Amino acid sequence: MKQNKYDDKSFFDKYSNMNRSKSGLEGAGEWHELKKMLPDFQGKRVLDLGCGFGWHCQYAIENGAKSVIGVDISQKMLNEASNKTKSENIQYICMPIEDIDFPDNSFDVVISSLALHYIQSFDDILSKISKCILNGGEFIFSVEHPIFTAQGTQDWYYDDKGNIVHWPVDRYFTEGVRNANFLGEEVIKYHRTLTTYLNNLIKAGFEIKGLVEPKPEENLLYTIPGMLDELRRPMMLLVSAIKK
Repeated sequence: MKQNKYDDKSFFDKYSNMNRSKSGLEGAGEWHELKKMLPDFQGKRVLDLGCGFGWHCQYAIENGAKSVIGVDISQKMLNEASNKTKSENIQYICMPIEDIDFPDNSFDVVISSLALHYIQSFDDILSKISKCILNGGEFIFSVEHPIFTAQGTQDWYYDDKGNIVHWPVDRYFTEGVRNANFLGEEVIKYHRTLTTYLNNLIKAGFEIKGLVEPKPEENLLYTIPGMLDELRRPMMLLVSAIKK
């Protein structure tokens, strides 16, 4: 299913008011760990799948990338990305991630931030990435953690006084569609186990280089309400791999 919630005005407006939308990469809670996993961009051809506002595209160019192509299904997102960047070395393409079909060895680096859990077939997109990235190229991506996606509703379990009791995990080994609540609206996501993410990468010809379940930065734990609860379960999974 090729879902495009972000072109809905109400949803887009809510997303635009998130801290990660207004503050860029520094407003993303996982950025302090993700940036450590990114390669040297100098002279590289980069593909960003689900590029959104284009923050990672801009970062790659600012750090020496030769060219960047950002792909996103949402024209509203890409309009905002175009407004935020003036580099002639960034090209934005409006299409579903599932529809990419670039020539062999088109890219040295492929990145994707919090987009692949919206894709029904992880195998299919891995096959397309494997085709368009050269041997020795790097693939770095983040997704919502399987612990976070498993139960589906993506919310804490509360007691009758509204206090957090625990994070529910259910149907972990039953992969597939989850109807999640994001920004007050129902969004379709796809749950996969950690085994599926890692083994399918290996089967697609990638060597896993690093894996991080990011925790909030120490300075945020006591300054942002609710941030301490983020230490009770992982929300994201970051993976870096090399095409063999």
